[in-house]
Amino acid sequence: MSHPHERRALPALVLGAVLIGLAPIFVRTAGVGPSAAAFWRLALALPLLGLLLWRLPQPPAASDTPRPLRWLWLAGVFFAADLALWHQSIRWTSVANATLLANMAPVFVTLAAWRLYGERVSGRYIIGLALALVGAATLMADSLQIGPETAFGDLLGIAAAVFYAGYLLGVSRQRRQFNTLQVMFWTTAAGALLTLPLTLAMGETLWPPDLRAWSLLFGLAVLSHVGGQGLIAYALAHLPASFSSVSLLVQPVAASLFAWVLLSERFGAQQAIGGVVVLSGIVLCRLALLQPVPARPS
Repeated sequence: MSHPHERRALPALVLGAVLIGLAPIFVRTAGVGPSAAAFWRLALALPLLGLLLWRLPQPPAASDTPRPLRWLWLAGVFFAADLALWHQSIRWTSVANATLLANMAPVFVTLAAWRLYGERVSGRYIIGLALALVGAATLMADSLQIGPETAFGDLLGIAAAVFYAGYLLGVSRQRRQFNTLQVMFWTTAAGALLTLPLTLAMGETLWPPDLRAWSLLFGLAVLSHVGGQGLIAYALAHLPASFSSVSLLVQPVAASLFAWVLLSERFGAQQAIGGVVVLSGIVLCRLALLQPVPARPS
């Protein structure tokens, strides 16, 4: 990579994944329901994103062709569905199951990028992807539960991964036409409009109970959404969607470390080994992308 933006994309992606790793901490301690937390994450981020979009100079458009906002709205719907399904899956299965299954998005992104956009990946990349997923499973193995009582929640977790894959692919394609702040503002607006009626329909308490809850929700909005998701949206313009989705497996590693530091949850040798395996898989995927995939014979 030679362009300055391309050199900054990978560190931005990793930092974004680390900041998103704070999200489960905020959601768990915010004092509102899971759907309400998703709504406030988006609603509180929206004014800040609007202010940044208004005040900061905007780069020129990538092309002179019309840029319909409907595709950004669709990406926002996918993101809202991911949040809602993942938060609800935590109610029906273990946190570890929900987190691991929601992080299966790289599998769906890679398959969709191959089928829809003709992105070809090497055997080394597939091995790296499998290694990263095995590392994530090892990281959370102590808390994983498998049985009929968790089946519904597990299905919700897988559905969340499918919708997050759709969001990543949508943002990756739309970043060719829109800048980072435009993508973040319009997808966030669409997501907030969807999660509000969902929260009301679920009968959850919408209004945060005290100043502490407001502070945690602001942290969720500013750090995890504007900061974390914004950095990911920036990186998606400069890195393949398939590799970006694998790199986001840094998120469960970061979440486990944050839970250890902030909530005194266990982080022992097994979790450390799982984290190392995840990072090794990401590095292998990166090396695979640096090596051109041989062209197929015509």
